[in-house]
Amino acid sequence: MAATSSDGIAGRIQNASLVLVSDNNSTLADIRKAVTMMKNTAVQLEKENQTDKVKDLENSVAELLDLYSDCNLRSSAIQSVANGYQPGEQLTNFQKLLDDEFTKLKAAPSSVPQNEHLMRQFREAIWNVHHAGEPMPGDDEEDIVMTSTQCPLLNMTCPLSGKPVTELADPVRSVDCRHVYEKAAILQYIVKNPNCPVAGCRGKLQNHNKVFCDAMLKFEIEELRSWNKQSNRAEVIEDFTEDVNKD
Repeated sequence: MAATSSDGIAGRIQNASLVLVSDNNSTLADIRKAVTMMKNTAVQLEKENQTDKVKDLENSVAELLDLYSDCNLRSSAIQSVANGYQPGEQLTNFQKLLDDEFTKLKAAPSSVPQNEHLMRQFREAIWNVHHAGEPMPGDDEEDIVMTSTQCPLLNMTCPLSGKPVTELADPVRSVDCRHVYEKAAILQYIVKNPNCPVAGCRGKLQNHNKVFCDAMLKFEIEELRSWNKQSNRAEVIEDFTEDVNKD
């Protein structure tokens, strides 16, 4: 009975962590949307040569992205504490566990905050208003490649249906390994196999609660669609220009 009770408590902690992370992801999505709006506004101000206002917006974006980075780490801390939780005789101080895990994650040398990439995107959009096609000061080839290719989604196609994630009817993401799947396909798959279907991934998908769609996933997929459209337009323009030059 003790084991069953312990398992039940751990299960409730896991479910509570999913709710908290989902709520946090809604905040992350709102921050990303706000940053995108501010970037578009800054581009317009740069076109009007209102440099001071652009700088003010950049400072505000930097503050928002610091909050974005902390929210990301909070989500990771919540998941880590929930995954490692073991009920004991003493009352658990979850606030201390979460704060300690957050501090550890923030100090980890391997942690590369995505806010640096997002700030670079903001500055690059401003730079391109008057210097399109020119590298930003201090840029090297690696910086340019990272800016153009970095994407928060780990996989571009569902490993089960083979469809691009931008075309999935009902996308969901694994809480454990962060891979994205078509919901119907992955729910049918995990009935027989609890392992993530992505080759080489050690993620576990024990039940349907481990895969879900939240505001952040929806935003990232929509952002990817936007990037794809921009890339396709750029390729069409480039092809057209080459044809004109040949003539």
